[in-house]
Amino acid sequence: MTTVDGGSLVQQAVQAVRDHIRDNDLKVGDTLPGEGRFAEQLGVSRAVMREAFGGLAALKLIDVANGRRARVAAIDGSAMAASLDHAVATSQVSMAEIWDVRRTLELRTAILAAENRSDVEAAHIVALADAMAEAGDDMEKVATCDVAFHQAIAQASHNALFLQIVRSFAPMMRLAVPAAWRTRTTEDQKVLVFARHRALAQAIADRDPDAATNAMTDHFDRSIDPLLRQAR
Repeated sequence: MTTVDGGSLVQQAVQAVRDHIRDNDLKVGDTLPGEGRFAEQLGVSRAVMREAFGGLAALKLIDVANGRRARVAAIDGSAMAASLDHAVATSQVSMAEIWDVRRTLELRTAILAAENRSDVEAAHIVALADAMAEAGDDMEKVATCDVAFHQAIAQASHNALFLQIVRSFAPMMRLAVPAAWRTRTTEDQKVLVFARHRALAQAIADRDPDAATNAMTDHFDRSIDPLLRQAR
């Protein structure tokens, strides 16, 4: 097993583990050799390998649990979410920029969901839209349903990367949804928000990509844009 040139011993060890996964065509759930075996093959200490395994686990590339060998991890949007949160907190990107990306991406997920959704997925999306309306002014429930609603649409797109990217937006959505709700001062405005979610859900259930595109566009134009204008 070879290591990369340059970088710290830990960085080289991290790359070596990633090379091992790729070179051996390992899949999610497959086990990895222990820290001791990697340490011996790479000529580094167990402390170096322990740190390398810890870094890979933090990146959600491997699963490490007490009492069992490390395993190849499934793709996980939480690492991306942490990176986005850091980028916003340190003013490297703005919420407006993130929401612009989100708009572009979720228009595509709406189209794909309308084309690819199963009956079970369609029913779940419609149920989440109904649950949002039933939650009323309970912002915790509304936010939870809204996050789940957009993730369900991404899942129905049947593109795993879209789903993970949409999941990475969840922490920011949990803050943005209550903030957006505070801009809706009348009952009619609140009813319209729920109606737009239902229209989007129904378009996906009807397998109508054009209607889904229009509904998602309307959702962003009327629900998200006012919040972003207020923040500028």
